[in-house]
Amino acid sequence: MPSAGLPRPAVAIRFAEFVALAAALQSTQALAIDSMLPALPAIARALGVSNPNRGQWIVTAYMAGLGLGQLFWGMLSDRFGRRPVLLGGLALYVGAALSCGLASSFQTLLAGRCLHGVAAASMTVVRSAVRDQYSGRRMARVMSLMFMVFLTVPILAPSLGQVVLAVASWRYIFIACGLFGTLVWVWACARLPQTLHPEYRLSLRPRRVLAAARLVLGNRISIFYTFASTLLFGALIAYVAMVQQVFADVFRRPSLMPVMFALCAVFMGVAAYCNSRLVERLGMRLISHSALLVFIGVAALHLVVAALGRDGMWTFVALQGVTMAAFSLAASNFGAMAMEPVGSVAGIGASLQGFISTGAAALVAALIGRSYHGSIVPIPAGALGCGLIGLACVLAAERGRLFRRHHSAPSDLAFAQPH
Repeated sequence: MPSAGLPRPAVAIRFAEFVALAAALQSTQALAIDSMLPALPAIARALGVSNPNRGQWIVTAYMAGLGLGQLFWGMLSDRFGRRPVLLGGLALYVGAALSCGLASSFQTLLAGRCLHGVAAASMTVVRSAVRDQYSGRRMARVMSLMFMVFLTVPILAPSLGQVVLAVASWRYIFIACGLFGTLVWVWACARLPQTLHPEYRLSLRPRRVLAAARLVLGNRISIFYTFASTLLFGALIAYVAMVQQVFADVFRRPSLMPVMFALCAVFMGVAAYCNSRLVERLGMRLISHSALLVFIGVAALHLVVAALGRDGMWTFVALQGVTMAAFSLAASNFGAMAMEPVGSVAGIGASLQGFISTGAAALVAALIGRSYHGSIVPIPAGALGCGLIGLACVLAAERGRLFRRHHSAPSDLAFAQPH
């Protein structure tokens, strides 16, 4: 049911369609990353990039733009509503994708990728739209269902990129991203409701923005769960950025990367589905804290196996798949818990949390990626380090206790009045 005190959206839309549309909007972000993974070597060759590790910057530049863009899209959505911001951001996404397809140099491509990320950052407003209508475990269920649909893109996108490369230039991968964005824009234009009622819009006066930012950044639950999500997301981005090189350099089977990448994504999708079925019964903390401990344990095991040189392709896929499943269970609930205490400023909350998690995660991933030297070791080592620091953040959020019951904090009630 909708969150207390917030009216229903002006346009009726069924629950299943809302979840599917929200997932499709967020999927534009993943498509822009995963579809070009098989093309990274071809792009590097075509644009005269001599160092293969520099190809990772095609992913990193996008993630940097994604983090930067989240600073302002959410604030605009708190002022003008979720619908116009999502539609405008998606239109910019289409234009940026096409500009990447026309890039004539590596530097131009990186600039286009950064703009592509800035545009894709508008999709973070989807989280605000969800928070407008749902809270608590119900919100976690919605976000899990979105995440499950959202993960269909990582399963299919590398294969899509591989198919495009088989019949055309890598530039057509960006054109495919633009086409997908156009289709989602048409759907959203026809069916996306305005979830933020005009009476609950916030002004963009500096004092109010700063007050909302203090609420988001000063709330212990909000900030430390954001930090925990950041670290796990950084480990995921590092894996995504390096996986093509691992299959080419270590396993000598680059053509199998899309299929094996999809298998790992299936683990994540199954975990997200299980979370959607169980979270209202078991609670976000029990599931996410347990998943974080599993994430750390499996990453440690994977690191030992890789350091001993015993990590074959199937071992890598199995251990990485379990790690990604644990990531799915932890991250989807961490995101919901971070948003829970800042519902009255959901747009600014999503912006600041997204900026921190995406921008900092890109830096974490870049640091892990720089250590790649033709070995699998940096992937589990980075995941283990991120998991341990993430555990410290969770302990800080929960005052040193895991699995404790949640008690809603009234910290954002001052903003719950019309402005």
